[in-house]
Formats: sequence, structure tokens, C-alpha cells
Amino acid sequence: MAQSLLIAIVTDAWHPQVNGVVRTLSRTREELEALGHRVDVLSPEGYRSIPCPTYPEIRLALGAGRSIQKRLTRLKPDAVHIATEGPLGLAARRWCRRHALPFTTSYHTRFPEYIQLRLPIPVSWSYAFLKWFHGPAHRMLVATPSMEQELISRGFRNIGRWSRGVDLDVFQPVIDRTPTHPPTLLYVGRVAPEKNIEAFLACPVDGQKVVIGGGPALEALQASYPDVTFLGYRHGAELAALMGQADCFVFPSLTDTFGLVILESMACGVPVAAYPAPGPIDLIQNGLNGWIAEDLGEAITEALKVPRHACRDFAEGYSWHRCTTQFAGQLKPADPYELDETLS
Repeated sequence: MAQSLLIAIVTDAWHPQVNGVVRTLSRTREELEALGHRVDVLSPEGYRSIPCPTYPEIRLALGAGRSIQKRLTRLKPDAVHIATEGPLGLAARRWCRRHALPFTTSYHTRFPEYIQLRLPIPVSWSYAFLKWFHGPAHRMLVATPSMEQELISRGFRNIGRWSRGVDLDVFQPVIDRTPTHPPTLLYVGRVAPEKNIEAFLACPVDGQKVVIGGGPALEALQASYPDVTFLGYRHGAELAALMGQADCFVFPSLTDTFGLVILESMACGVPVAAYPAPGPIDLIQNGLNGWIAEDLGEAITEALKVPRHACRDFAEGYSWHRCTTQFAGQLKPADPYELDETLS
């Protein structure tokens, strides 16, 4: 995209949350600005909010709809991207629809399956809501081919691709690392039911299991698995150093649409074991950078045999610059004349 744009990114997920969505949006803003665009993030920051039921780390802004719409009117963005389906996303969608202005959306989490783990709500109802929410968008951006095909099979049509990147300067292999015996098996991410962590912790494989992260299931899992090392949250260089010491990274989730930590682990030279679910099946190539299998124990055993240098080589194909350029190319800028007319 040749011209410089004023881009509004509207998201219900933002700092101080620690998750893949926030990291992706933060880095995308940085890269967009490096490309010469101006970016304004409209988030729950500054609004009265309540914890999201079952996901208290996410704060849901209360009574912010009118404020968000006024901010968008004052801002007059050239392009609007709605990252989440929460209160702020709904307000921005309503504003765009009211003024007949184009917008893009993104799909970060298998929301219907996530909800079904907690509430007796049929998956079909949640997908009906998602079709309503994302249907008017110029593009609904997803990270992987498998997620795209799954959504197409459910009747979604306006799908575009937006991959992910990894900070190759931060996430690097540990020099002169000595393999551990038994091997260190690592999980990094939110400690919550939708991450399927217990499938990893209960897996009968030889190894020292380590969990980095926090969440609502932390205390219960600590009590149930006293032999597992729980380190809480770690960030940046410290996280990268811990990742680089692992022998295998285990990604048991069945609900993620990508799994940014998969790339971060590979960048550290650590092979990944996972189930053949959306996200892992698009990134993990058996014998090259990890192993996927219906039997997680098999996946771990086989992943431990993978050469570490091959994992790093694979991760080097993913850069934030490349995926941000992809993101910018999916935007639908409003016609300046129409923008002035509709917001006057």
C-alpha cells in the first residue's frame, strides 16, 4: 500500500494483558508506524471496566460505545480494523455500518469452542453470532490456511490471510546448551481450560514438565501435579532464555487459531509437539521442526529427535515486517471524499 494511512485499530484485548493477541497487535502497530502509517489504538484503557466472565484478564469496557463512536468521528481514520468481538468491537462495527464505511476484522480464537467449554451454549449459536459480526467486513482476517478452510466450511466467505511473525532478535537459540536428562518439556501460555494443559501434564512421558504462565486453572493444576514446575509469567529476554533451555515445547491447545509461542519456541531452536489442530498443522512439519500426532506422548517422543538448527531455520521465514505488510494490504481505505461527506 503506497500511501500513508491513518489506521484505527479497535480492540477489547490490550495491555496489561499478556497473550498472543495483545503481542500481535502491539507489534503490528510498531511495524505499521515503521512503514509510515499512523496508528491509533482504541482499547479499554481509560474506561470503567469489569472482568470478562471466565477470562478475568480481559477487561470489558462499560458504557464506552458512544465515546468510541465520537472518537472515531473526530479521528476520521482512513481505515478501520476491528480486532475483537467485544463491546468496543461492537461499537466500532456499529459506527462503520452507520456511516457506510469499510472495515476489516480478525479472528484470533476459536470463540465458539471456547465458550462451549464453560457454558451450555451450542456451537451453532456462537458461529451464527460470528457470521453476523464479521459478515459486513471487507475482510475477516485469519492466520492460517486450515482456519480459513474450516471457516469456509461453516459458510464464511469474506476471508483474508494475516499470518504472524516472531522477534528473531529476542528469541534465539542458547549457545553451548547441554541437553538435560530427563528432557525438559515446556509449556508457555495462559493456564486455563481452553488451553488443554492437563493433556500435557497427565501425559505419561519421561521428562521434567515446566509451565510458564498464569490463569484461572493455575492453583488447581499446581495442587494436582506437584511434580510439575510452575514458574508464573515470564517476559522478553528472560522468557526467551527459559524457552531456549527446553528440549521440547508442548502445545496441547485445540482452540488456538495460530499459536505465536510455537514460532517463538522454534526461533529458540526448540522442536514443538502438538495435536493436529488448526495452527499446529500449518506450522509443524513432522521430523523438520517438531511432531504432531493424535497421541501427545508420541508427538513428544518424536519431537525430541528433531535437529534444533532446523527449527530455527524454519522460524526465520516468519518476520513481523512481512506479516504486517500482508495486514496493510488487506485494509480497505475509505474514499476521502466519501469520508468527509458522511462524517460532516
